[in-house]
Amino acid sequence: MIAQILIVEDDAGIALGLEEDLSIEGYGVEVVRDGETAVRRAREGQVDLILLDVMLPGKDGFAVCRELRKSGVATPIILLTARAAEAEKVLGLQLGADDYLTKPFSPLELRARIQAVLRRTRGREPDIYRFGDTEVDFARCELRRSGEVVPITQVEFKLLTAFVRSRGRVLSREQLLDQVWADVNCGDRVVDTHVANLRKKIEPDSAAPRYLASVRGMGYRFDG
Repeated sequence: MIAQILIVEDDAGIALGLEEDLSIEGYGVEVVRDGETAVRRAREGQVDLILLDVMLPGKDGFAVCRELRKSGVATPIILLTARAAEAEKVLGLQLGADDYLTKPFSPLELRARIQAVLRRTRGREPDIYRFGDTEVDFARCELRRSGEVVPITQVEFKLLTAFVRSRGRVLSREQLLDQVWADVNCGDRVVDTHVANLRKKIEPDSAAPRYLASVRGMGYRFDG
């Protein structure tokens, strides 16, 4: 699965250089230029790592990091800054950043830091996963929309968990049967029925799915 990196950098030249270098390395890359947009995108999901510049206009990188961690977003964050003071680095880590890199840095060092952080964090399941107005609370086994708890069966929650863990990847019906139903002898129609029920609980319009897409002849893909 291709790691998706969100670059938060207001300097157009630096942002372009980072985007080109990381794209060549095979990462999916998106660039935003301010803290407010960064918070919104991180909360929407589909981001595996955030490269976050500290010196941003308006809401700075420290404030972005603090807000994301307070709201339960566990996406790994590497802070980028021209400040070399130890106190600044300590503050960033205390606010929940996973690593800290001082400008100027070499592309080789940045790539190594990204790989190291992804290795450490990819097996870590966030307590809460958000997409759109929906929250999946793994600790409480709850589904919420706009802050309200949505009734969900055990099988539906296991199905949703399987999709979240494999977001961006197509899962065949056979794979879903193995992950969700295990040794229970079920057919493809059972998967389709539960997917239809799940769509009613997570989609703005279940008839035109935005998050849980059907991939003809292959299975389903979660794009939340």
